[in-house]
Amino acid sequence: MKKQLVGLTLALSLFCGISVGSAYAETPLSAAVNDGLGAPYKWSGTTKSGFDCSGYTSWVFAKFGVDLPHTSKGQAAMGTWVDKDNLRAGDLVFFNTDGKGISHVGVYVGEGKFYHSATNQGVTITKLSEGYYAKRYVTARRVLSDAAYEQLMTDK
Repeated sequence: MKKQLVGLTLALSLFCGISVGSAYAETPLSAAVNDGLGAPYKWSGTTKSGFDCSGYTSWVFAKFGVDLPHTSKGQAAMGTWVDKDNLRAGDLVFFNTDGKGISHVGVYVGEGKFYHSATNQGVTITKLSEGYYAKRYVTARRVLSDAAYEQLMTDK
């Protein structure tokens, strides 16, 4: 119970500190990523009752008509490569968490943070600079066109 309360408090504080787009208005992108926040981890999961990492990113982008494969490696082959220094909200970020290449994916939301479904936490927000992920970062891909990005970053 104490762990759950601490986790909920952390999630709420991170949620309140995230600004995807405008600091005062919710954008379609922020609404989409926030909608899954707190969902549990489930291997091969693709719904709010449980997501794996690529199931979560596929679910988010499906809301905008972007069809992504249900594997992190497959998603890493989509879109265009983005330098880590040029990330923008909506870019996919990829990690090598199993020592065998790309094995984890999340949605970058700005301010050095990304949403993802972690095996030990479910859908959560993490800093790219967090030691575990900083050491395992591999690449990023942009799957949204500039026009789609502008539309998703506009206040609802």
